[in-house]
Amino acid sequence: MQVCPRCDGENPAEARFCNACAAPLSGPAAGLPEERKIVTVLCVDLVGFTARAERLDPEDVRAIQTPYFARVRGAIEAFGGTVEKYIGDAVMAVFGAPVGHGDDPERAVRAAFAILDAVADLNAARADLDLQVRIAVNTGEALVSLGANTAQGEGIVAGDVVNTAARLQAAAPVNGILVGEETYRATRSAVEYEDAEAVVAKGKQAPVAVWRASSARVAPGERPAGRVPMVGRTTELAALRNIWERVVTERRPQLVTLFGPAGIGKTRLSSEFAELVLAGGARVIRGRSLPYGEMTPYGSFAAQVKQVAHMFDTDSSDVAAAKLEQAVRSLLDGDGAEVATHIGMLIGVGQDGTVGDRQTLFFSARRFVEALALQQPTVLVFEDIHVAAASLLDLLETLASRVRDVPLLLLTQARPELLSQRPAWGGGMPAYSALPLEALGSDEARELARQLLETAGGEVRRLPELAETAEGNPLFLEELVASVAEGRTNGGELPTSIRSIVAARIDALPAAEREALLDAAVFGKVFWSEALPSTSAAALDALEGRDLIRRDPVSRLGERPQFAFKHQLIREVAYATLPRARRRERHQTIALFLEEAVGEVGDVAPALAHHWQEAGELARAARYYIAAGDHANRGWAKDEAAIYYLRALQVIPEDERELRRDVTRRQVIASQAKYHMREMLAGRGAPRRTERD
Repeated sequence: MQVCPRCDGENPAEARFCNACAAPLSGPAAGLPEERKIVTVLCVDLVGFTARAERLDPEDVRAIQTPYFARVRGAIEAFGGTVEKYIGDAVMAVFGAPVGHGDDPERAVRAAFAILDAVADLNAARADLDLQVRIAVNTGEALVSLGANTAQGEGIVAGDVVNTAARLQAAAPVNGILVGEETYRATRSAVEYEDAEAVVAKGKQAPVAVWRASSARVAPGERPAGRVPMVGRTTELAALRNIWERVVTERRPQLVTLFGPAGIGKTRLSSEFAELVLAGGARVIRGRSLPYGEMTPYGSFAAQVKQVAHMFDTDSSDVAAAKLEQAVRSLLDGDGAEVATHIGMLIGVGQDGTVGDRQTLFFSARRFVEALALQQPTVLVFEDIHVAAASLLDLLETLASRVRDVPLLLLTQARPELLSQRPAWGGGMPAYSALPLEALGSDEARELARQLLETAGGEVRRLPELAETAEGNPLFLEELVASVAEGRTNGGELPTSIRSIVAARIDALPAAEREALLDAAVFGKVFWSEALPSTSAAALDALEGRDLIRRDPVSRLGERPQFAFKHQLIREVAYATLPRARRRERHQTIALFLEEAVGEVGDVAPALAHHWQEAGELARAARYYIAAGDHANRGWAKDEAAIYYLRALQVIPEDERELRRDVTRRQVIASQAKYHMREMLAGRGAPRRTERD
C-alpha cells in the first residue's frame, strides 16, 4: 500500500499515480517531473454570461455557476479527463495526461457532447435559465508536468496544443463543438463531422483547419466494420470453428479468451466468427465493457440481457422490469419470477428484493444463460474484459465452471493487461482456451497494405515501407495507409493515433518497468542492462514476460546480457516520451558505457557518434563519425563512408578549418569512389580482357 504525499490517500503498491488526486506516487514517476505526451485539450466557455452576471446578485451568480461547473467537471471526469483550470466562466481539461488511454481524442469529443447535454438539462430544469456554450477540442504534443497540483492552479500541460484549443474555442459556434485536425483524424471513424471554415487564429501564420462535431457514429468503444476482407487469421478462425463444433456436438460449454494488444484484430476475428455461427443457425449476443462513461459492475452482461429482453435505456424502471420478467418466464416455461428479480439486481433493473449472498444471484444468471443455450446454440461475446469490473470476471468464471450440458460458448476479448490483474484467469478450468493473436507475418501485412492502399487510392510502391512500420498490427497499418494517402506523413512517421495507442500501453506499466523501458529506449533497438544502472533484473524479466523486449541468446559485449525491443514502435514512442534534458543525460551515460565496454571501436563507432551528438558533445561525436567513415572506407563501403564523413562535417565547428578540410577531402574521395564502383559493377568501366588474361 502506498500513501499519496499530496492528499494522504491510500493506493495499491503498483500504482504510479494517486487514484484520488492523480499525483505521482513514490518511485520513478516522481523522479521524472516532466514528459512529452500526445494530449487532447478541451476548452468550454459560457457565452454572454459575464454581461448577464453584472445584472445579477452575487448569490444568484453562484447558484447558476455551481451546478454548471459541477456538471461540466462530471462529464469530463466520466470520460477520463482532468480539469486543469477554471478561468472565469471557462473550463480547460486535459485528456491523456498524466496517463494516456489510447483513445483520448474520442473521449474528449464524447465529453464535449456530454457537456452539451448537461447544459441542456440545466436549462430544462429552470425556466429562467438559458445557458449557452462554445467548445473546442484539440490534439497535439505537449510537455506534461507529472507532479502538477491543479488544486493550487499549477498547469499540467504546456505547448501550442493548449493555445490553439483556446483560439478554437473562441471561434466555435454557439452550442457547437470545433475540433482541430489531429482530433478529427483520430476520431472521424467514431464521430460524424461537418466541414467548417478554417479559423484565423491570433499568433498563427496560417488559418487553422477545423471541423464541427455533430454526433457519434458508433457506440463508445466500437469501431466501424473493416473496409477490406480479413487477412491472415485463417488458423485462428479455424481454431474457433473447431471449438464451436465441439461445443455444439458434445453440448459442452467453453470459455475462450482472445488475447492481443490494441489493434491486433480481436474484434474483427470475433465478427468473422460470429457471421459463420449465425449462418449455421446459432445465436450471437454481444456485450462490451467500457473504460469510461456510465459503468455498472456487470455492464457487458447487462447489455446482453437487455438485448434478449428487448429493453432500452429509455425505458422506465417499471417497464424494464416487466420486459425482463416476461423474457425470463418465456425461457424458463413460466417459472422465472425469482430469476428475473435476481438478474434485475445484477444489472440494476428494479428495486425489489434482497439476497444474502452473491452466489444466489450468480445461480440465477447461470439458469438464464443455460435456458438461452437450451433454446438455441448460443455465443455470448464479452469484449474488452481487461477493463471490466472484477465482479463481471467473477461471474464469467462462475458460468464457465458451472454451466453444464448446453451448447454455450463464452467468447471473451482482452488485452494482455488482463493477466496483470488476474494472473490465474481461466486457470484450473478444463473447458478454457486462450487464443493469443500475434502480429501478421510480412507477406500477410503486405497483402493487407495492398488492399488498403487500393481502397484508399494510395501508391502500391509504398507497400514494404508501410508493412514494416506497422509491424504486423492491422489497425496501425490502416492508420498509416490513411495518413499516407492523405499526405499527412511519409510512411515512416507515426500518426498521432498510433502514438497514442502505444503510449497508453507504456503508461499502463508498473513504475519500475516503465522507467526501465524509457531508459532502454535511448539505447536503440538493442541495449545492454549494465548501461541502465537504475534498472533491476526483475523489471527486465517482467518486460520480457509482457512481450515488450526479449533477451538475445548471444551478446555482442561478451558476458554482458543483451536485450532488444520486440517492436520498434514501442521503442520509438518510449523515446519520444522523454524530455530533451533526460535524453541528453541518458545518451551521455550510454556513450560512456560503450567507450568502457568496447575494446576496439570498429563498427560501434556510429553508435558512439550518435550518442555523443545527442548528448550535446559535438567534438566527441565528430571524432567517432570520422572513425566510422574510416572503418567503412577500409571495407570499401564507400556509400556509408561518405555518409559518415558528411555527418562529421555537420558537427565540426566552422572555426576548425583544418579538420573540416581534411574530412571534406575524405568525403569527396569516398563519394567519387562509390560512383566508379557502380560503373564497374554495371560493366561500363570494367577493364578489357586480353589474350594473356
